Amino acid sequence: MNPAPSPRTDAASRFSPEEWALRQDLAACYRIVDHLGWSEIVVNHITVRLPGPEHHFLINPYGLTYDEVTASNLVKIDLNGNPVGEATHPVNPAGFVIHSAIHAAREDAICVLHTHTTEGQAVAIKKGGLNFNSFYAAQLYGRVGYHDFEGLSLYEDEKPRLLASLGRNTALILRNHGLLTTGRSIAEAFFNMWRLQRACEVQVVLDSMRGEDNPIPAEIAEKCARDADSFGPGSVSEQFFRAMVRKVERIDRSFRS
Repeated sequence: MNPAPSPRTDAASRFSPEEWALRQDLAACYRIVDHLGWSEIVVNHITVRLPGPEHHFLINPYGLTYDEVTASNLVKIDLNGNPVGEATHPVNPAGFVIHSAIHAAREDAICVLHTHTTEGQAVAIKKGGLNFNSFYAAQLYGRVGYHDFEGLSLYEDEKPRLLASLGRNTALILRNHGLLTTGRSIAEAFFNMWRLQRACEVQVVLDSMRGEDNPIPAEIAEKCARDADSFGPGSVSEQFFRAMVRKVERIDRSFRS
């Protein structure tokens, strides 16, 4: 059960209740990612698509660290990366090339989360990519795509190739680059990234150890992924996310402003 919404403030009055709720959750997600050590100073992005036919979405203000992101300073942009309404900060062009491509093409990709963690990049560089022999990796079996490195994500013509690489998957390993996950909610995108990141962390440690791996048979991994899918939105992913929202709120609740 979700906590009662915070009282609406002067900042909140500028937005619809639905948009303000998404702004608070997205700002919380930025603080969670920073708390977990996944942030990359002022680069990388978590975006959420707003309700409505316009395909507007929210993105972090370029130049702010993740622990400076608040509900009110998130920037609303259109699919071309142009600010919609008042914007006091610019947007990173590389942010909307990747994210807008996915938001435009995948109706189920309400939230897109991208990281450059050490472990994620390490696995992205390995020719074999992610193995599915760990508890969390098995939950993502058959749900991870790969996209070859094309340099900085600045060019529109990369979008169709990026989308082909993602397909219907919920996770994408960007070769030589990092990790990306999608979700039907902010909570689901976060939980998908949490599992992918944990799988990468385990694999990096495992690769440093001597001896043979104990593989998970493909049919067991498939069953594990199906079982994990059956939890659906609003259950495990929501519980994980709300627990982390409470944690960052205890540390600093300024993200709600």
